[in-house]
Amino acid sequence: MSQTSHDTLDITTDDDGVATLTLHRPDQLNAFDLTMARELESVFRTELRSDDVRAVVVTGAGRAFCAGMDLSAEGNVFGLDESLRPTPEEFRAAYDEAPYDAGVRDTGGKVTLAVHALPKPVIAAINGPAVGIGATMTLAMDLRLASTKAKIGFVFGRLGIVPEAASSWFLPRIVGIQQALEWVYSAEVLTAEQALEGRLLRSVHEPDDLVPAAQELARSFVRDRSPVALGLAKQMLYRNSALAHPLEAHLSDSLAMYWTSLGDGKEGVAAFREKRAPRFRGKASALPRIHPRG
Repeated sequence: MSQTSHDTLDITTDDDGVATLTLHRPDQLNAFDLTMARELESVFRTELRSDDVRAVVVTGAGRAFCAGMDLSAEGNVFGLDESLRPTPEEFRAAYDEAPYDAGVRDTGGKVTLAVHALPKPVIAAINGPAVGIGATMTLAMDLRLASTKAKIGFVFGRLGIVPEAASSWFLPRIVGIQQALEWVYSAEVLTAEQALEGRLLRSVHEPDDLVPAAQELARSFVRDRSPVALGLAKQMLYRNSALAHPLEAHLSDSLAMYWTSLGDGKEGVAAFREKRAPRFRGKASALPRIHPRG
């Protein structure tokens, strides 16, 4: 068991390699501020990429998961530079450079892109209210479990802003375009049962059972599993499901099968034949490249 702390996050990793990341601003209902944004992006791009971490469970301290953006900040509460006037063409050409990277880019989107890029299972354990960015950050996670006390809201219309954190890409893929539009148009706060019925959630649990259930689910994904096979499968399912023709999926499948057949696949076949647990040696930090660059 290991533990690290940041200003707004706590991370505990058990002996199975399941890291539990807790949003830790309980007095502010874990409201999302620029410090939390920076820390979440950083740990998903660095600390959680350690091969000692096999899967990640994300939850909140206290009675909330994340009450949305902290609207108490002075000036532009989203941390954006109001002096800029970027055209779409200018922004796309230099979105990751100054002044646009810090002055225009959505901080929630930086977080969800980092979550999406992690080649490991990520599970949200939504223990209480999750609204705005508190809801949309979970969309980049692979599964969402919730407490009976959870409340989930895509409430942007009430604030005169739009869905962020790349949620216009994630949400329709999870629940379908009709349900996504209804939830965004209405800006209503959903109960856990409504979110389950709308297929946003995998399951709903009693409060004390939620995090243990998410952790055990994560363990079931990584015990006796190849980190390379899991990482490639995550890439393939997200990327190939959006391709125009199955031939493109076949090409990446073929490379993934080729490289795994030379690596952990040999051990997996041997373990199956010998009726024993496999001893995989591949690492999620060293995935073979199966998609073209760019």
